[in-house]
Amino acid sequence: MTFEEVRRLLRLMNVEMDQEYAFGLFQEADMSNSGTLEGEEFVYFYQALTKRTEVHEMFEQFSDDGQKLTLLEFVDFLREEQKERERATDLALELIDRYEPSESGKLRHVLSLDGFLSYLCSKDGDIFNPACLPIYQDMTQPLTHYFISSSHNTYLVGDQLCGQSSVEGYIRALKRGCRCVEVDVWDGPNGEPIVYHGHTLTSRILFKDVVATVKQYAFQASEYPLILSLENHCTWEQQLTMVRHLTEILDDQLLSSTLDGLLPTQLPSPEQLKGKILVKGKKLGTLEDDLEDEEEVTEPQLERQQGSELPLGSPSEPVTLELSHLNKDKKKKSRSVLCPALSALVVYLKSVSFRSFTHSKENYHFYEISSFSETKAKSLVKEAGNEFVQHNAWQLSRVYPSGLRTDSSNYNPQELWNVGCQMVAMNMQTAGLEMDICDGLFRQNSGCGYVLKPDFLRDIQSSFNPEKPLSPFKAQTLLVQVISGQQLPKVNNTKERSIVDPLVRVEIYGIRPDTTCQETNYVENNGFNPYWGQTLCFRVLVPELAMLRFVVQDYDWKSRNDFIGQYTLPWTCMKQGYRHIHLLSKDGISIHPASIFVYICIREMEELQPGESEF
Repeated sequence: MTFEEVRRLLRLMNVEMDQEYAFGLFQEADMSNSGTLEGEEFVYFYQALTKRTEVHEMFEQFSDDGQKLTLLEFVDFLREEQKERERATDLALELIDRYEPSESGKLRHVLSLDGFLSYLCSKDGDIFNPACLPIYQDMTQPLTHYFISSSHNTYLVGDQLCGQSSVEGYIRALKRGCRCVEVDVWDGPNGEPIVYHGHTLTSRILFKDVVATVKQYAFQASEYPLILSLENHCTWEQQLTMVRHLTEILDDQLLSSTLDGLLPTQLPSPEQLKGKILVKGKKLGTLEDDLEDEEEVTEPQLERQQGSELPLGSPSEPVTLELSHLNKDKKKKSRSVLCPALSALVVYLKSVSFRSFTHSKENYHFYEISSFSETKAKSLVKEAGNEFVQHNAWQLSRVYPSGLRTDSSNYNPQELWNVGCQMVAMNMQTAGLEMDICDGLFRQNSGCGYVLKPDFLRDIQSSFNPEKPLSPFKAQTLLVQVISGQQLPKVNNTKERSIVDPLVRVEIYGIRPDTTCQETNYVENNGFNPYWGQTLCFRVLVPELAMLRFVVQDYDWKSRNDFIGQYTLPWTCMKQGYRHIHLLSKDGISIHPASIFVYICIREMEELQPGESEF
């Protein structure tokens, strides 16, 4: 093979590297001086090309003879460096059997350099703790105790002004483990309700097609309960059509009464609700009224605030609410009609308007849920963080993006998770930092869409306030040594230079004092095997809430750095030691074999004294 043929082959293998460096290796391998590589010469060239010098040096550091790791040496490495502790011996035997390519090595329980590198690049050498990949959390606690993967305007695959509405939006959301999808329903032609973003130019889809899609994909990625967040704008007649489609299409998957027919004292757990679809929406009266099956209809009584509880209605006649207010001395009326048959499908998730935390505590039930705009929710976090935490310990909250986000952009969900908001709804069709954080949190627990909140967010008497975190939350120090990168792809073909100049940026998202970032220097003109060898240090006050995002960028002195790849994970799911981080694209898709190699060390710090955390 000529050098030009070798370069073409390397490109096919997704190997982008500096031409001068590659040509130097080519000449070194061309021992016959023929200008081509033949047989063993190409093997030599490829081995020189793929040699991981930093791993080789590591291997020699832990190996007595530099040729192999004995079982005892490998056990020491796993215990001391990889922090595997008491399981190191059993794990060493498993890993040798799994990754050592030589049969004789397996029989002698030793690990060669090739086996060592295979282990480091594998899932067992990944930064994400494999113990957090299956369902590992307690799934028997009330729904209020979990973060729930939630989607906003799920039907949209574009922006919320002119974008396309499609059942594809539901398919994508459900396939990625989303457990709360939104359905905005309006009157449609021929008596069939339609779904779209009201009063905009977004396209329309049939409600029955949405329900059929939900039926098909609801439990493909997760067996835990799915919530349909209904925004009902339909007339009485088309609400009855909605009821018919929900009951006929979803059949026994639809939860239409309490699990045991009795009045509960708390919300059921994800485990109890497996395989069930719950409707969230307005409800006439209370769950107690439903269970008592009262025959008499009470007088409609309006609450003082528009959009709050709706009164009981006759099963045979529409219930009409008149909400009046003065505007420039002229009385205006708006009318809202709720069909009792649709109301009856709302069991554990009755929508109520939020007035204050005190009002909720005194007037609402645990099965009622309030929705907050991101602006309102962020304001409450700052003004009454602890009250918000206590509220979310007993009642569900849903937060949705501001209506000003006409481009369907997202807010950072982290600050809402910090006060325990369960359903932080995201525009899942819009990739970026915010969705990386969301995907990172829900990557754990088998991607089932439910993540158990830390204990201090599940206590109705919790003293935790994310704006002023105090003891007993223990701070930790994180040391990240960014060692090297492997096969980082070129992303900007218009850039003058043909090869990337990569740098690594480590970002932490958590409570406000913990949210920070640091980055390495850039390595010039090397995307194939850049070496940094730089250590970054972070101090984190509340690690239980922290998310880590590793971002690789292509340095550009003229303009903003170009994004190459990222990986985001919860602090609590991070493995210590020498770890590979396999990069994902902007859309969360693997860009294998691109990765970075790091060393992670976490040190416990003494318990903070009151006031210490306020920087």
